[in-house]
Amino acid sequence: MSPRPASRRAVTVADIARAAKVSKATAARALGDYGQVSDAVRSRVLAAAEELNYRPNALARSMNTGRSNTIGVVVGDIENPFFAHAMRGISDVASAAGYDVILTNSDEDVDAEEAAVDVLLDKQVDALIVAPASSAHVSHLATVAAAGRPLVLLDRRADGHRYDSVTVDNRTAAARATAELLAEGHRRIAFVSTQPYPEPAYVPGGTITMSSVADRVDGVMQALTDAGVPSPERGIRLDARRRGVDVVTRELLLGDEPATAIIASDSLIAMTVFQTIRTLGLRIPEDVSLIAFDNADWTGITTPPLTVVEQPIYELGAAAARLALQRIHGERVDDESVVFDAALIRRASVAAPTPIPADS
Repeated sequence: MSPRPASRRAVTVADIARAAKVSKATAARALGDYGQVSDAVRSRVLAAAEELNYRPNALARSMNTGRSNTIGVVVGDIENPFFAHAMRGISDVASAAGYDVILTNSDEDVDAEEAAVDVLLDKQVDALIVAPASSAHVSHLATVAAAGRPLVLLDRRADGHRYDSVTVDNRTAAARATAELLAEGHRRIAFVSTQPYPEPAYVPGGTITMSSVADRVDGVMQALTDAGVPSPERGIRLDARRRGVDVVTRELLLGDEPATAIIASDSLIAMTVFQTIRTLGLRIPEDVSLIAFDNADWTGITTPPLTVVEQPIYELGAAAARLALQRIHGERVDDESVVFDAALIRRASVAAPTPIPADS
């Protein structure tokens, strides 16, 4: 077995200064691109740095320049394809502008989110993009403004606060999906979300702490109410993460008045709903129609392919990054709320409900 290579001492600014025959302060200014340094001296310092394979200390540089050229991002669930696509938009725009991105995960927990924000501020990021776990409990976000850092909210709003935000018109999108099912003759339409909720059953007007889910519930409820469906809240199922999406789906499909259609609030929920429907021996769409939020790759290759609410997720991330960069460079003054429309992509998972046989 070959011996482990000896670790090499990191090259310092002092080493660069000696090699370039300048003072440490001059070398630091040349490497950090700040202060007064002649072109000839800067070239000599940079050549010495390259020769010695110098890697700059980003934190020290940020203390000198006031910039770290990094954007911090806090997402709710890095396993959710929604955030993966949004991160691609953020990183593409940031990279093109010369910025790196530091990603953290809150697991949709407010305390974890607060800790992540503190870590990113300690790392001297130039701006933060946050998908708040709760639209109601956001007092910790005030620390971002107190630190003089721009803040952009991704996918969700913060109740009672004026922060830059990039969202989708979820209310209209959910109403449109519900209308699609109503047009086929469905009346027992369910909506499933993992959003925590304090009560065992949804109560109209009850507090849903995530704005995107609250807007979707409002859209579903409004469409059902407008269609004259009695007690439309009966099909709203929240807190499915704690209870289990499979359990919730079985309750909806095996009860006295089983749902004939389900709207899943994201593609991960939709996958479990799809699997549970199959496990129960039911057919899509003959027995149950299914619509999913988000056009995940798998939704187009199932049998049948799923009808989906397609959100412009990449564009959401890209727009959030552009807002953050504009704030960093002082190009904007007023708070801005960017709202995108979603599209209903019709495939083969929606059909008229099977008629209930007349009593013999």
